[in-house]
Amino acid sequence: MSNGRMTITELADRIGVTPKTIVRWEKSGKIGPSKRDWRGWRVYEKDDLRKLKQFKESIFVVEEVGARHEA
Repeated sequence: MSNGRMTITELADRIGVTPKTIVRWEKSGKIGPSKRDWRGWRVYEKDDLRKLKQFKESIFVVEEVGARHEA
């Protein structure tokens, strides 16, 4: 996408999840709502990429800590 914006598919590829995962996080309130273009499609910017990468990393840190305590 132009102007430094990304589609949900491009964003998902960059952070290593599926577009459905991003939609699920948004619908559950784990992340804020995305911006939309004139067609109603989700669009993301570099700052959104950074925030979602941090969110994903925080999920895996919590899961790893939980797994260590269960063992």
